[in-house]
Amino acid sequence: MPISHSLTPMLLAVAVAFAAAITTFASPLKILPLQRAFPLDEPVELSDLRARDSVRHARILLSKGGRQSSIGGVVNFPVQGSSDPFLIGSKTTMLYFTKVKLGSPPTEFNVQIDTGSDILWVTCGSCSNCPRSSGLGIELHFFDAPGSLTASSLTCSDPVCSSAFQTTAAQCSENSNQCGYSFRYGDGSGTSGYYMTDTFHFDAVLGESLVANSSAPIVFGCSTYQSGDLTKSDKAVDGIFGFGKGKLSVVSQLSSRGITPPVFSHCLKGDGSGGGVFVLGEILVPGMVYSPLVPSQPHYNLNLLSISVNGEMLPIDAVAFETSNTRGTIVDTGTTLTYLVKEAYDPFLSAISSSVSQLVTPIMSNGEQCYLVSTSINDMFPPVSLNFAGGASMMLRPQDYLFHYGFYDGSSMWCIGFSQALEEQNILGDLVLKDKVFVYDLARQRIGWANYDCSMSVNVSVTSGKDIVNSGQPCLMISRKDMVLKLFSSILLALLLCTFFSLT
Repeated sequence: MPISHSLTPMLLAVAVAFAAAITTFASPLKILPLQRAFPLDEPVELSDLRARDSVRHARILLSKGGRQSSIGGVVNFPVQGSSDPFLIGSKTTMLYFTKVKLGSPPTEFNVQIDTGSDILWVTCGSCSNCPRSSGLGIELHFFDAPGSLTASSLTCSDPVCSSAFQTTAAQCSENSNQCGYSFRYGDGSGTSGYYMTDTFHFDAVLGESLVANSSAPIVFGCSTYQSGDLTKSDKAVDGIFGFGKGKLSVVSQLSSRGITPPVFSHCLKGDGSGGGVFVLGEILVPGMVYSPLVPSQPHYNLNLLSISVNGEMLPIDAVAFETSNTRGTIVDTGTTLTYLVKEAYDPFLSAISSSVSQLVTPIMSNGEQCYLVSTSINDMFPPVSLNFAGGASMMLRPQDYLFHYGFYDGSSMWCIGFSQALEEQNILGDLVLKDKVFVYDLARQRIGWANYDCSMSVNVSVTSGKDIVNSGQPCLMISRKDMVLKLFSSILLALLLCTFFSLT
């Protein structure tokens, strides 16, 4: 049946409206998988974990070099890895990593998730001393800048490389006119290279089981040299995905252009094979509590006010929780254990040991305080509460401050997973971050958390809408309410366009 000319404007209007609706669905929801490393089978000493973390903390405190730095995107990264460091072999420690795609055509990279640093960097093909294989059971890839049709290096005159955007001084080569970076860490390890601009690929979720490819240009680091711990093959990945507060973090780059919201969340699974989810968006769960971020700090600092064991506040000197440029409490996914300054660690250890003195057998293992337990630790060890500004408390189960260290003399041996900080900072690592949803609300300058089973689906807020993300097999579904509102908006747009065409 022929289409009447009088209907053409109306059909055009409806087509435009539906196109607008599809665009609306496409822009808010975007997915990237997050994973956590889970190598291999040999137990690791707590001393090795602390040694690794001390290197990590030097990285947080001593890094130097080049700049690190319509809303509606949710990017979901499925996580791989294990929260139990004693399941990780070859004297390495756990880390959480995800996959990202860069370049044209896109290349996939396994990168460590790190809230304690800012930039995303991957290994360049020109790196001569970088690892070529990984004990994590993953294939390593190298960024081929000449082979990407959309890649370009940052010049020294680029505003991104100028001092106005620097957290520390950039390094510019007069010969190549490239904006370079160099990060050196306390143990002598580090990475150097130059900044690139290229296409960052991710998935845009249009609705339940409906996913579309999406992309955006970003600035990232291309590592041409690595040293120290980064050169070891047993725990090698393709780079580090910094989610810090700097202007060059991927969170800052995408949210400043309205591609994603100025908020990200993670849920790190603590049981079984580990894993979890990392979302550029806000995960919504019941019982979420929030504490304000300490202003003018380079990292995610919170005001820890007190610690309670079995409901009793510990007698800790207030100096232990002071916040300054060198003191405070940092939330850091790149740290394995949790660290308290001496003024807080000694009362904490004493309180735990005293509360179980009649129930377990204390034992020292390789200098670590451990306990021989004959039944469930939940029946014997007390709950712990970390109390923060804003009335927010983080409730810890025994498995949030103890590590299972195997068996001894027919009993299960559990060891304290908190350690005394070498620096003057308390650091909350993966031990206490696991099995909880954490929300980093950068717009409101606060961090929220709630206990959660990270193998389950999570509700994610996209501006005013809510969506469901499955952390095991990432997918998003537009909520009924949000779909109705968007459909109503599309119909209204169609009517307005029809009115316009009828008048003309």
